[in-house]
Amino acid sequence: MTAYATSKLACTGFGVTGGAHRLWTHRAYKAKLPLRIILMCCYCLSGQNSLFDWVRDHRIHHKYSETDADPHNSNRGFFYAHVGWLLIRKHPECIKKGRLIDMSDVLADPVIQFHQRHFMALKILFTFIVPSFIPWLFLGEPLYLSFLANCLLRYVLTLNFTWLVNSAAHIYGNKPYDSRIRPAENKTVSILSMGEGWHNYHHVFPWDYKAAEMGHYAVNLTTFWLDVFAKIGWAYDLKEPSKELVRRTLEKYGDGTHITTPIGHLKEVPEQESSKSR
Repeated sequence: MTAYATSKLACTGFGVTGGAHRLWTHRAYKAKLPLRIILMCCYCLSGQNSLFDWVRDHRIHHKYSETDADPHNSNRGFFYAHVGWLLIRKHPECIKKGRLIDMSDVLADPVIQFHQRHFMALKILFTFIVPSFIPWLFLGEPLYLSFLANCLLRYVLTLNFTWLVNSAAHIYGNKPYDSRIRPAENKTVSILSMGEGWHNYHHVFPWDYKAAEMGHYAVNLTTFWLDVFAKIGWAYDLKEPSKELVRRTLEKYGDGTHITTPIGHLKEVPEQESSKSR
């Protein structure tokens, strides 16, 4: 039961981080059809908004970060950035700017088209029915316990792990790459969100498929799975900035904590080309 619940939690996170975020929002890598289908199914486990809405909102967030057009503007406080923005109507400026975001690449993907057409059915199936019934039918788990642990608890945890990237990672942490912006490096958030907490780096280099400079899989589990899929050819054209560009940027704009950061930067990734195809 514990192994099943943990695997479901990881699959849910991978759908959000590896799919909605790094693939469809930032186009940080390319994925073949089997991987895109897997990512879509994993994303459905999260019970969040449609992929189209998720990608649009996140593209707005990056383009207009910490302004009234930002859906979860952290200048309005931790609670608002965490969940409050989902409880009220969007700011008029956010709605206005959202209509200008180019989503043609997303709409051209047949996997996204399928998800958009069957959004509610897929959400109910993958968020509530599948996680609850599999342990009951095949593992002998009482249905009520399976529903509480694998559905409700997992749902609440994954939502909050995602929201922490918008709140905590925009408020708490150091800024070794650009001290002029609010997003910060937050190791705790990165562990909980499978690698999304290295947020100062991510907002400076949003096209990096790792969403971080670090190569340690323990604090970036999404990168581990993308590297696995790259080895079998399902993920390819993985993008990342050159080491020289990163160095010049942090020396010019960083807060000076790149090496001596109190949250403990781990080993950097090996020297690699700016973009690699696998």
